[in-house]
Amino acid sequence: MKAVIIGAGMGGMSAAIALKQLGFDVEVYEQVTENKPVGAAISVWSNGVKCLNHLGLEEETAALGGIVETMSYIDGHTGETMCRFSMQPLIDEVGQRPYPIARAELQLMLMNAYGFDDINFGMKMVSVEDGPDAATVHFADGTSASGDIVIGADGAKSLTREYVLGGPVTRRYAGYVNFNGLVATDPAIGPSTEWTTYVGDGKRVSVMPVAGDRFYFFFDVPMPEGQPFERGTAREVLTKEFDGWAPGVQTLIEKLDPATTNRVEILDLDPFDTWVKGRVAVLGDAAHNTTPDIGQGGCSAMEDAVALQFAFRDHPDDVYAALADYQAARAERAGDLVLRARKRCDVTHAKDPEKTAQWYSELREEDGTNIIRGIVGNIVGGPVT
Repeated sequence: MKAVIIGAGMGGMSAAIALKQLGFDVEVYEQVTENKPVGAAISVWSNGVKCLNHLGLEEETAALGGIVETMSYIDGHTGETMCRFSMQPLIDEVGQRPYPIARAELQLMLMNAYGFDDINFGMKMVSVEDGPDAATVHFADGTSASGDIVIGADGAKSLTREYVLGGPVTRRYAGYVNFNGLVATDPAIGPSTEWTTYVGDGKRVSVMPVAGDRFYFFFDVPMPEGQPFERGTAREVLTKEFDGWAPGVQTLIEKLDPATTNRVEILDLDPFDTWVKGRVAVLGDAAHNTTPDIGQGGCSAMEDAVALQFAFRDHPDDVYAALADYQAARAERAGDLVLRARKRCDVTHAKDPEKTAQWYSELREEDGTNIIRGIVGNIVGGPVT
């Protein structure tokens, strides 16, 4: 059985490794010419870590992951601790520690596990077609590739998705911009084993540890879509947006590198149920473009990969039955995570200021129980328990 995978992101590479484990002949095609992921890091929650462990990457994942012992919310203006609690009850309940991981390092780990030199870079897909015996992808350079299946892990702007759904879909702007990057850990910003989040005015500033004594940081700023921005000016923008905020936030703004700080307009996609057309299927952001508000976009892509493997394990000789099983296993679960993230996004970013004010009040009474319950609700339900 041969699989052609379009996209060498987290979902595509996870799927490539998963199908290789079944003995598939796998070809991976990626339009970029080098490994340059968008975004500095990713929180790989326990469900995602379990998928990576299943793919044989337990030691490598743990080596890249930051250790988060506690979680806190801080009043962005006063610097007062609203709540702080241990992550151990979460780990005990789900049986796996989560790991924040630098995105480029996670990506490289997956590429190396598959075989970096076997990835076809610089290959831009222009069309895909299905046939009775094979599906075929055509590339901008005039070449093509055929396989028993084509998996479109070609991201949020997926061309494969257009083919599967019969036309384009419009992504929804979530109402905020995310600035993110990596910075050396500093106790003036937050404890080195804590996920620290400053909140106020519908804005959010967060730091969490990744390997190498670094924090992954991000700033969420509600603003209209399409605002002009010149790369390298993040410090000026953030200094203005977070004027008067707590000392930890000011230290972070001083310490970040404006040249490497990313700015991403956050969008998502309404869930849809059709992931498969003939021998062609979508996976990852192509299937469930999600806001990062519950940290489940990448984890969901990893779940897709394992579910795809299980579907072909159960139907090794029937492409159509396997892809039908894959769709049935994933569409509802992934769509639920998109909507959970959207709901969390709206509260965090003050779409309804009264609800956000209520959330801030609740944080001051929080002992961790409710937050951990919500996170566990996101984690459970995937293919690897």
